[in-house]
Amino acid sequence: MAVAGPTGPALSREEVDRALARLGAEHEAVETSLLALQDHAGRRLLEGAELTGVTKSRWAAAELLISRLWLCFDAYTDALTTARELRGRRRWPSQTELSELTELLRGSGVTLPGDATLALATEGTAARLSERLSLQELLERMNGWYAQALDVVVTADAVWSALPARIDLLAAELQRVRSLAHSVGVRPGEHPSGDDLEQIALELTALRSEVVADPLAFWAGASPSSAPGGGRPDTARYDRAARALEDVRREVEAVLDVRQDAEQRLLQVRDVLSRADRTLTEARQARAEVLSKIAAFEVPAVSGPPTALYEQLAAAADHRRHARWHRLSPLLEGLEQRADDELLRARESLAAVTAPLAVRAELRGRLDAYRAKAGRHGLTEDSFLIERHDAARRMLWSAPCDLVAAEMAVLRYQRALADALAPPPTGASGPVDRRGES
Repeated sequence: MAVAGPTGPALSREEVDRALARLGAEHEAVETSLLALQDHAGRRLLEGAELTGVTKSRWAAAELLISRLWLCFDAYTDALTTARELRGRRRWPSQTELSELTELLRGSGVTLPGDATLALATEGTAARLSERLSLQELLERMNGWYAQALDVVVTADAVWSALPARIDLLAAELQRVRSLAHSVGVRPGEHPSGDDLEQIALELTALRSEVVADPLAFWAGASPSSAPGGGRPDTARYDRAARALEDVRREVEAVLDVRQDAEQRLLQVRDVLSRADRTLTEARQARAEVLSKIAAFEVPAVSGPPTALYEQLAAAADHRRHARWHRLSPLLEGLEQRADDELLRARESLAAVTAPLAVRAELRGRLDAYRAKAGRHGLTEDSFLIERHDAARRMLWSAPCDLVAAEMAVLRYQRALADALAPPPTGASGPVDRRGES
């Protein structure tokens, strides 16, 4: 029967062997984890970096935990070694030896020095000189400290793996965009986009420096050792810089497009303005004709040539000659739209001015059509129709022409022709005398 001790009944030989095997496996796992932490790339980077901010304080605490972990591991190793030596003395240990093994394996048989304990010296108190723990308590303490230290190392490594490389790629793209911008005259102090590029460059330089010195400040969410997907590097500032650079890149490429087809676009604008000028000239000539040939009709005035647009076109050509593409781009876009508007306005002015002539031409066509209709019905010798036709014709082919009176004359001829073509009233004999009609 096992003798009971401070830790309860003594373990049997089989229970001791199983406990030693389990503790040996845990010892190997702890050693493997500590060596992996020792060789972790993030830990080496933290040791060699000039840290600031939250990373500096958390790494100082983590370094202390790592040093304590090794002290605890050494104590764990010594206790396990002692237990193994005691068990290895004989195949069938005595009851006294089983009691000693039980105390070593289950009791508070591990003594930690003061610098390996949780208690630190605070104001008005002294640090504890030593602490006694069981192997299981010591293992739980090492697991907790290891998780805390690993969080700092893995988080810093995750940020350093994600952000600096992306910042460097964005900085390289910034240099490319800056080179293109300079080639088209987009420079700081001369163009807003040039100033934006300088601000982005300063932001990327500052961001990279801060990420390298304080990576833990750029972590969002839970630590990497928490639930999967619980945290990630905070890329908000990087994303803003990337969006700003993309906006500038699109603007610079638009300016580059202007440089490539500026000459053709300027020729097109010049052609549109030339057509608008010719149309206005035609409208002015038509207006003079209308005023001389049409009476009692209000004719709208015609504006002069688009001199302001020609001045802007000359300024655009000057920008092109001197490679001021960043100034040419917005000017040319507005100039194209205004030139199209000017051509449309000129065409509307010509249509408004020539409207009376169109009315006169329409009346002339109607009169000729009615005359042809009278001929088809054998009424070309009808004196009354001839009189009405000649009256309308004199009005339409005289200058100036009274369109209102001429239209009434055409209507009278139309009605007379209709009356002539209508069958005579029932009971009437002989031709109808229409000479008295007004």
